Amino acid sequence: MTDDKTPLGTIRIAPRVIAAIAYQAVQKSYGVVGLAPRNLVSGIAHALAKDPTEGIAVRYEEGGIEIDLYIIVEYGTRITAVANSAANLVRYHVEKTVGLPVKAVNVHVRGLRVSNGDEKQTEPKKPKKKESKKSRKAKKSGKAAEEA
Repeated sequence: MTDDKTPLGTIRIAPRVIAAIAYQAVQKSYGVVGLAPRNLVSGIAHALAKDPTEGIAVRYEEGGIEIDLYIIVEYGTRITAVANSAANLVRYHVEKTVGLPVKAVNVHVRGLRVSNGDEKQTEPKKPKKKESKKSRKAKKSGKAAEEA
């Protein structure tokens, strides 16, 4: 936790607050479609708790804050450009909001998502109903009666 002393008292900013700011910033970044859990245990915990700061780790180091982002990138985008954009956007928003220097933003690309642009515009296909054996037999017997 970071402490900032003022004449009126001490201001403490929890890592979770910085992670929430970073989360909002990374969601606005072009090419990022989501955040990934850091490991299996973290992924299970996220499935149960739905933590919005999942995929972001914040550490206080001497000289500033270190932030790790675990992102999922959209297929067809340049991964290095997306990673640089996300890092710069997070650094800007955290420094602007908190007023503390960000020492490093480490981006870990954990996945690639392929999405189909046509899915949004068309209606989903309805599955065909399977015919039962009785209805197939009835159709066959109806055809046989017509032929006779």
